[in-house]
Amino acid sequence: MSTPLLQRFFYSHYFLGGLRQALGVLVPALVLIGLFDLYSVGMIAAIGAACVAIIDQPGGPRRYGTNGMLAAILLGSATAAVTGLASSHSLLMLVVIPALCFLFSMFTVFGKQGGLLGFACLLIMTLTMRVPLNPDEVAQHTLYSFLGGLYYFAYSYLVHRLLWHREERQILSVALFATADYMAARSRFYDVNTDIEADYRHLIHAQAAMTEKHQAARDTVLRELPKGKGRADRLRIASLNIFIDMVGLLDSLVATHTDYATLRRRLPDSDVLIFARDALKKLSDNVSRIALNIVRNLHVKERNSVKAELRAFEYELEQYRQQGLQTNDPEVYALLVQVLRRLRNVTRLVDRMADHMTDTTSTALIDTRLERSLDRFLSRQTWRLGMLTSNLRMDSSHCRYALRVAAAAGLAMAITIAFSRAPGLGEFAQGLEAHGYWIVLTIIIVMKPGFALTRQRNGLRLTGTLIGCGLALLLFNGTQNVDVFVAVLVVSCVLGYSLVQVNYMAAAIFNTLFVLLVFHFLAPTTNTVIGERLVDTVIGCGLALLCSYILPWWEHSFMASLAQAMKKSNQEFLRTGLDYARLARARSDLSVDTVSDEALATEAPLHEAELRWRVARKNMHIAFGNFASAFYRMMDEPAKRQKNVPELNNLLIQNHVLASQITSAVPILASLDTVPEGIQMSLQAIEQSLDGQDAEAPVSIETEGQLAALAYPIRQMVKAAQLIRQEMRGLTTTALPAA
Repeated sequence: MSTPLLQRFFYSHYFLGGLRQALGVLVPALVLIGLFDLYSVGMIAAIGAACVAIIDQPGGPRRYGTNGMLAAILLGSATAAVTGLASSHSLLMLVVIPALCFLFSMFTVFGKQGGLLGFACLLIMTLTMRVPLNPDEVAQHTLYSFLGGLYYFAYSYLVHRLLWHREERQILSVALFATADYMAARSRFYDVNTDIEADYRHLIHAQAAMTEKHQAARDTVLRELPKGKGRADRLRIASLNIFIDMVGLLDSLVATHTDYATLRRRLPDSDVLIFARDALKKLSDNVSRIALNIVRNLHVKERNSVKAELRAFEYELEQYRQQGLQTNDPEVYALLVQVLRRLRNVTRLVDRMADHMTDTTSTALIDTRLERSLDRFLSRQTWRLGMLTSNLRMDSSHCRYALRVAAAAGLAMAITIAFSRAPGLGEFAQGLEAHGYWIVLTIIIVMKPGFALTRQRNGLRLTGTLIGCGLALLLFNGTQNVDVFVAVLVVSCVLGYSLVQVNYMAAAIFNTLFVLLVFHFLAPTTNTVIGERLVDTVIGCGLALLCSYILPWWEHSFMASLAQAMKKSNQEFLRTGLDYARLARARSDLSVDTVSDEALATEAPLHEAELRWRVARKNMHIAFGNFASAFYRMMDEPAKRQKNVPELNNLLIQNHVLASQITSAVPILASLDTVPEGIQMSLQAIEQSLDGQDAEAPVSIETEGQLAALAYPIRQMVKAAQLIRQEMRGLTTTALPAA
């Protein structure tokens, strides 16, 4: 049975990160209010801490998180000062709030970390405008906010220093869970009762999620390599060994693109497909167990054995061989042999990962070639002012997004001011100005650069707010026990932070409950705050959706550049792979006994070539994940905004096929003594097709002996490259901003 989702969540870095963030935000308020009765100071310090906590997301590189938190302290304090100075002047707020919204929304040009920093500053802006400040109060407010942010930075730094190994294992665990999900998705292809197109869509989603989790694990594990033989280094070696095998497991899974449609068509009633499905599903469960035990720091005592499935598979394969399948249908027989070999290799790697969990005292790396050059596998964050200024143009998606947010915020401010000053609308309508900040807060939370994401966030935010208001109403009417309220407040805060990256609607539920409890402590005799928050959220979501049509930037505008980036990443993957294979053949031609110096001279270039190939493979996975995510976001947009769907879908499939077959073919090419003429001509045709040139591959290629295992991937690569060239010609290749 698969590991329960709740168990996965509570042992994940999402929950630990949410707990860390919640405690860091709540402690200043609880201490200052509970012990010193400094309510105003406690709330302001908590707001400053909350601003910095947004940057302290689980799963990212620690160095970038530290720099981001320092930037949040400085920019957040400056934002609080500017907003505070303008807060007592309604007309000035009409200018300042949209201007700040535009500026900080432009921070998306700096990537995910920049987007988080921009949102943190927008959060402190909206919470500062909650209460108008006199000029002499602004300095105190800014100071308390600065100290709250500084406290959270010191607190977070200390927690990370104490729990670094647990956080490292939690990130590894999440990556392993994603790998297990990917394995389970692949196992569905061997079930003839499932729809193969639906299986493929599910696989692409799983692969994109896995790529993101693997990069987070790289950024954590490879950033601190072992340097000696102390306890900390032994722990790093254990994590590094598991990471290496996890990457090897991924390589084995995507090493070739199995023609599942052919297997289903030729062997619809064969038990061999059932054995393959069950074996892969069991191995997926084993990886899930390893992932859970890593974070619990327990040995793997129980695992599913796949010996029966593998032996049954071997028996069926032998029966097919005796029946003449190898001669009558060599393609299907080769596919079955390929599946069996992959299952054996995956089984070996999964068993070795389980052994790493059993022997935690080992100080030996399973790959001794690790060195500082592995820095190339890490993600890089670039912050340059030129990136911001160069996007201040109407053909920039970042600029358009910033203008939409600014327009929505300005419209929200105008509506609240107009309602508050209009006579005869009642106290509730006139009180909108007092809590109009909640409308602006809803807008900056809901609005995203893409239309599909904004619409999705709208629905989830509205649903979560409605449920949260209902739960709050039940809680307030069910009890008046302050201790219960405080307990629910703490739990809601922790789960609100923890679920943001996992389940946005659930996070909205708990965040709404948390905020309503805070306001209940302010005004415990009335429940009107529930209705006010619900109305504010509806208005904010409505404005966000309405303003999403202002200068929209649809996903199809990015698809051509993303497709080009995906194709180029595959070209680089192929080129570096062929370079590695060429050097490996040259190295094998040398006799170590007679020309040892010459052989040793080729060792370093060979290792460098292999490293470049592995880096290219990582970049290929990232480019593929970016394209797949954007494609499926486009499919969530209005139908009239979906362009070139058949071509883009085919590019998605063929690039996946090409990358898989490159992974399969390069090790075989590296093991050959020489590359036969037919295969060499096919490789040249593949490169020409990817360059957009017309190329003809040989009708037949060599298939004798070891070359038989190379024939199928080469043919698939030729076909995929030709189809990629054909589909790319049908797309508009106008230069676009980097996606």
